[in-house]
Amino acid sequence: MSLRFAPATRQLRAVLGSVAATCALITPLAARAQDGENLNIVRDTEIEEILHHEMDPVFAAANLDPSRVKLYVVADNDVVNAETGSGYNMIVFSGLLLKTQTPNELIGVLAHETGHMARGDVARVGEMEHSAIAPMMLGLGLGILAAIAGAPDAAAALIYSGSYFGELNALAYSRDQEARADQAAITYLEKAGYSGQGIVDFFDYFRSEEVFTDIKKYPFWVDHPLTDARIEDLTVRARKQPHWGTPDTPQMIAEYEVMKAKLAAFTNRPYQTYIDYPESDQSFPARYARAIADYRELDTDKAIKEINALIAERPSDPYLYELKGQALMESGRSEEAEAPLRKAVELKPDAPLLRLLLGQTLLAENEPSKIDDAITNLNRSLIVERDDPLTWQYLAEAYDAKGDEGMARLSAAEQEFYLGQMNDARAFAMRARNFLRRGTPEWQRAIDIVLTSNPSPDDLRMLGPG
Repeated sequence: MSLRFAPATRQLRAVLGSVAATCALITPLAARAQDGENLNIVRDTEIEEILHHEMDPVFAAANLDPSRVKLYVVADNDVVNAETGSGYNMIVFSGLLLKTQTPNELIGVLAHETGHMARGDVARVGEMEHSAIAPMMLGLGLGILAAIAGAPDAAAALIYSGSYFGELNALAYSRDQEARADQAAITYLEKAGYSGQGIVDFFDYFRSEEVFTDIKKYPFWVDHPLTDARIEDLTVRARKQPHWGTPDTPQMIAEYEVMKAKLAAFTNRPYQTYIDYPESDQSFPARYARAIADYRELDTDKAIKEINALIAERPSDPYLYELKGQALMESGRSEEAEAPLRKAVELKPDAPLLRLLLGQTLLAENEPSKIDDAITNLNRSLIVERDDPLTWQYLAEAYDAKGDEGMARLSAAEQEFYLGQMNDARAFAMRARNFLRRGTPEWQRAIDIVLTSNPSPDDLRMLGPG
């Protein structure tokens, strides 16, 4: 679906929690409410596909399976940042995507984050905490002894110095991690056939910016402290690589410009899009951005006319049909939206967000004959992304419209389960169990949700023998 704002799943909340943990020790101001509640996670198949096109060679160079790496985009154009979460999860703020000037700059920054991922730096947070806590505890212990001995001023000084030296230890550990990630990035970029110039240019540019006066806007440089020595080491190593002078390919540049235009058009106000992409700019990305702005301004007919012109140029682009279908569906023209969305799915049958949007549209048509088709497409979406709460929500609605009470309640239980609302998940699963045939996979799944959602003794008694 074109830039869907997604609720944070249980997995994503865990990832964001890990990210906050990595920076909270040193820079509490930079650990920006990353509990999954205040972040706009956006989902868009085209943007995610472009990011993977650019980054998969880097992931492979780092001996990571590209198919396992999850790239989460956070819609905040004022924040220039990227973070590595636990496991194979990377978080990229839209401000970073829009602030970089070339594909190579973006790839370079994310190659640095890949260095953290491949080295397991998130798992090493305990080491960093230990490097800070040991001197803090020593200072605290000496302070308590001084206070007992009747020297409160000395006690205060010792306690303060313990915190101070603890912070210095942690900062030194962090700088070491960053320098190692830099060097890993150069290794991966060279192995993938990319130049290291992008990451050097990006770091060098921000060295001259007054970034530390605005922590919210530039948290990357608080979490990833720069030093002249670090940039010099990075530059010297990058310039020695055979691919230093390798330019971005025309395809990379074209995809990058489309990604930036689409992201800007969906996250900025339409008037800003018209300023950034004026009518005088007849490039594909500019026309794409203006079509999105018109759709968001509810000028649907103008948007559809512009999208049709783009489709005439690129008849095999599934994302143009997706945008057309979304614009029609969200303007209350679901019947018209069905055909372009079916075409999008035909062109990209394994894209779960496209099938989700088609299923949602079929339900919106309120035609009993199309409910089974909606259920099929929603279930096909879940084969690829089982943990998407929104898909489970629409599936619950579809089964309810069909009169299948057991599957409707089980789908609602799945939705709450993946949202982390365990009490609600357990309640819906208990109800689903009463409607599902004993021994079926669906019945067993309902039991599993109950058993994994902190059931009370009464809940367990109610389960009984089935």
